[in-house]
Amino acid sequence: MSAKKTALVVAPGRGTYGKGELGSIARLHGTRFADLIANFDAQRAERGQPTVTTLDGADRFSVATHMRGDVAAPLIYTATALDYLSIDREKYDVVAVAGNSMGWYSALALGGAVSVADGFRISNAMGLNSQTHGPGGQILLQVVDEDWRPVPGLRDRLLDRVANIASRPGHDLALSIDLAGMLVVAGNEEGLAALLAEAPPTPGRDPLRLAGHGPFHTPLMFGSSDKAKAELPAALFAAPAIPMVDGRGHIWRRFASDPAAVWDYTFGHQILAPYDFALSVQVAVREYAPDVLILPGPGDTLGGAIAQSLIGITWQGIAGKADFMARQASDPILLSMGRVEQRALVTG
Repeated sequence: MSAKKTALVVAPGRGTYGKGELGSIARLHGTRFADLIANFDAQRAERGQPTVTTLDGADRFSVATHMRGDVAAPLIYTATALDYLSIDREKYDVVAVAGNSMGWYSALALGGAVSVADGFRISNAMGLNSQTHGPGGQILLQVVDEDWRPVPGLRDRLLDRVANIASRPGHDLALSIDLAGMLVVAGNEEGLAALLAEAPPTPGRDPLRLAGHGPFHTPLMFGSSDKAKAELPAALFAAPAIPMVDGRGHIWRRFASDPAAVWDYTFGHQILAPYDFALSVQVAVREYAPDVLILPGPGDTLGGAIAQSLIGITWQGIAGKADFMARQASDPILLSMGRVEQRALVTG
């Protein structure tokens, strides 16, 4: 038997369960993980919420329903957690986990800092809590060219403009998520309007206001943080069984992580301060040098940001989109479980 490959697993966040993913939980996991799905359904039913089974089994995808935080979060967590449990451990040794934004709640369960059932409890609660915030939202801005290389000076110009707007009375604006090739900026309505009017030209796409998103990862989420700490006790947390890399690039190591500190970060800094997804991936690959990165479902839209994070440090000589695509064709470094052919490589 050939030696196992080492793997970094990266959990996706909001916006990944879309029309194409409707029904995927039942189709991919309904038999093998029926008991876990039943547990998740029971947790939803206890709160008077539509079950995962009902939402995933809807006749059609509804943006108004399925993209709402209290629906999107449990669907995404379920797909991610069950995909993770489907990884062939005879072929892959998971050496670390990370996640993007709400994907951190999934990473807690993947890393063993909370149980899979309690991971659902956290994700489901935070889907509701994420709607507890001041007025505002998020804007997505691209900062790389068509080969996924940084446009010289553009990131700094954008961040300088954000800082300038934030200095004005009544204008809240700050970096929310660093996705390597894209920046997510969040703020109140005054701050967002000013950014849309004043942002320098960006390649590929115009600045995009993200529908249904609040001012995540900024102090405007104080209500979400307070509610989470009141509702979700530190007793749910344990030391991780697998290293977890958070949104600061900090590594929560086995045998050296205080569960209370993980809890405090999860419902404090992680909610109220910028989430540096690119740094989390870069720290993880430098520290653990995985043979592959595995992206569980739902979907595969986070794949570009993962690739751009690797390009940012020229990981294994990958310096642009062309390099990444050539590597994927010859010896894939990123295995997206939302893609049928790559899923087969992961699950056996």
